[in-house]
Amino acid sequence: MPSLKIKGVTVDFPFTPYPCQTDYMSKVIECLQNKVNGVLESPTGTGKTLCLLCATLAWRQYFKDTISARKIAEKMGGAELFSDRPLSSWGTSATDGDSPMYYTDVPKIIYASRTHSQLTQVIGELRNTSYRPKVCVLGSREQLCINQEVMKQESNHVKVHMCRAKVSTRSCLFYNNVEEKSTDKEIINSILDVEDLVKAGNKQRVCPYYLSRSLKQQAEIIFMPYNYLLDPKSRRAHNIELQGAVVIFDEAHNVEKMCEESTSFDLTPYDLTSALQAVDKLLHEQVGDAGKEEDLSETSSSALKLDITSVAKIKQIIMDLEMNINTFEIPPSSQGITKPGSFIYELFQKAQVTFDTKTSVAETIDQITGYLSSQPGIFLNTSGLQKLGDIIQLVFVGEAAEASGVHLEKRTRQFKVHIHADTSSSRKKQNADVWAPASSKKQGNVLSYWCFSPGFSMQELVQQGVRSIILTSGTLSPLSSFTAEMQIPFPVSLENPHVIQRDQIFVSVIDKGPDGTILSSAFDRRFLPANMASLGNTVVNLSRVVPDGLLVFFPSYPVMDKTLEFWRGNGLAGRIENIKPMFVEPRGKATFTEVIDGYYERVNEPNGRGGSFFAVCRGKASEGLDFANSYGRGVVITGLPFPPRMDPRVTLKMQYLDEMSRKREAGVKYLSGQEWYRQQASRAVNQAIGRVIRHREDYGAIFLCDQRFKGTDVRAQLPSWVRPHVKLYDSFGCVVRDAAQFFRVAQKLRPPSEKKPAPLPASSSLCGGASGSGGGG
Repeated sequence: MPSLKIKGVTVDFPFTPYPCQTDYMSKVIECLQNKVNGVLESPTGTGKTLCLLCATLAWRQYFKDTISARKIAEKMGGAELFSDRPLSSWGTSATDGDSPMYYTDVPKIIYASRTHSQLTQVIGELRNTSYRPKVCVLGSREQLCINQEVMKQESNHVKVHMCRAKVSTRSCLFYNNVEEKSTDKEIINSILDVEDLVKAGNKQRVCPYYLSRSLKQQAEIIFMPYNYLLDPKSRRAHNIELQGAVVIFDEAHNVEKMCEESTSFDLTPYDLTSALQAVDKLLHEQVGDAGKEEDLSETSSSALKLDITSVAKIKQIIMDLEMNINTFEIPPSSQGITKPGSFIYELFQKAQVTFDTKTSVAETIDQITGYLSSQPGIFLNTSGLQKLGDIIQLVFVGEAAEASGVHLEKRTRQFKVHIHADTSSSRKKQNADVWAPASSKKQGNVLSYWCFSPGFSMQELVQQGVRSIILTSGTLSPLSSFTAEMQIPFPVSLENPHVIQRDQIFVSVIDKGPDGTILSSAFDRRFLPANMASLGNTVVNLSRVVPDGLLVFFPSYPVMDKTLEFWRGNGLAGRIENIKPMFVEPRGKATFTEVIDGYYERVNEPNGRGGSFFAVCRGKASEGLDFANSYGRGVVITGLPFPPRMDPRVTLKMQYLDEMSRKREAGVKYLSGQEWYRQQASRAVNQAIGRVIRHREDYGAIFLCDQRFKGTDVRAQLPSWVRPHVKLYDSFGCVVRDAAQFFRVAQKLRPPSEKKPAPLPASSSLCGGASGSGGGG
């Protein structure tokens, strides 16, 4: 295993690195040595994860060795040997050269990715290195609990409260073994992912959930989904200590969205109605118990220490909140009413929830949900009540002393309150819940509290005293707009080239179809019959040229649905089907695995011509799956996937950015609303085209089928490794000719192996510790 010196740090790497890998590790070490943040883009297939692990762990070892050397030198009177490097620049708690330094000052590494399946791959890469740090991976009870009585419960809330009850009474055998097993050398010195933890838990009869929390205390590198870091509630629940830590966000192309979502919420009429029903259930029970002259707190069925007055207060709060939200008359044609972020406090104050009362209200709600969840018999939906408690904790962060008007306005300026009528589609979805109360079918308003600055969450991490934040992914371009959104400094940045050769990639802009019709997904052209027909003929022709698997990405589900419907009615779908059988990405997760597995099987057929997979940008296939080798020899982008302009959240985000741009605060640069809007489309395109080249021996073609890709400003937003290969053509025929020649040469230089490597299973790539899909950059 070769060793190399990078910025004075000896790095053990499994093989001789490419120049781009050395550059990447150099940037990582620069961030850590100088205690600064970095944003690093390196295409999939360049060994980004391996470089990140080796560089970080090598630097940590170097840091630790430096402390040892200094301590020895101090004992021997040779501290002047280190006089060129102030101690404060190394330590996490030292403030000057006289401060003592110990091994506890060595920074912990927090490695976060989108999902647990991605973390499993990262931990697999760690095993391929020579480094053997103490490791811990954090997960939820849903993933780690092995108590069958808890796991058979239908609701996650019930599982949580039942687990807590068993832990507090020490009636869980697995939990009782945690203290003893957390010092087990076999467990401490093993590199375990979530699946390994569960296996170890079953084998050793110890709770994996609490074992992982115990291992966290002595772990040198902690793995977790990044919503655990960004969501303040999760951070508290998992007791994540950030002071002096190195924080890495891998697959960071989703961080921006997660930052905003972790501090936003939508409170629906269904949430409030189900919360009211839950509280009513308890009140009826208390009244019944009172009639029997029993004190509820003394009954054998409950450990609840609440009087009827406290429960009645919560009911009144819910009713007042519902009434105040529904007092707003929303005209049928209106998107809703928008208020400044600070208005949220006025709304809650009318329901008697303030900074002074927030703690008692949140604690009472928690006790009620805990009690109701632990009751035997029919399951009661406590999710609405739980959600209200979480919302109160999210809104009322900090102490009452800070609750001045100026402080609240400053804290909430990145937020907007939006009140809008509950749509029929969301009511339909909610009423599909078998536990939904009948009264939830009534029309009401939704209270939304939306954060419009991902920098709000990032600044919170900085304020917690992290040493460095590194954001990295295969697709972060355009970097300047990405860092502007984060609102913290990123002195170190990198846009790495790919490790592939010129003959491994073909990129063309197709502005006109075979019949000369201009191709565009712009609002005024996307559904023109001539445009849809020409696009269909384009895909038919490319299907003949591209071997094996062809991926076709649309800007959105409505555009894909309407275009495919047109193709089916005009025989174009049949022509594609005859060349490459068609598979279409479903909206729901339920059938996704079945569809993608069908596509893989078709591509794997020995004498077949492959298959075609139709999907949407920002969908599961564009972010969550690996289409290496024959599974993705070509990718067609059928348009620019701009966010829906009429969506109130999109409109308000653009207005917020324009407002902040005009203010031009010292040292802070904001994107304009239009810049952000274009950036969203570019980032989604870059993510989709990142499916095609997955490793250094892979090859494939990218077809950009929209005339707007001819514009230099749009092409400038493509990843740096793609831009040099983009070709503009005068005619469609020339594109087909050159693409055919490209594949003839590529297949000759890189003939397929006898056995095609299996892709990542669709099911595993979609599971994760965070909601929704996520995927490789």
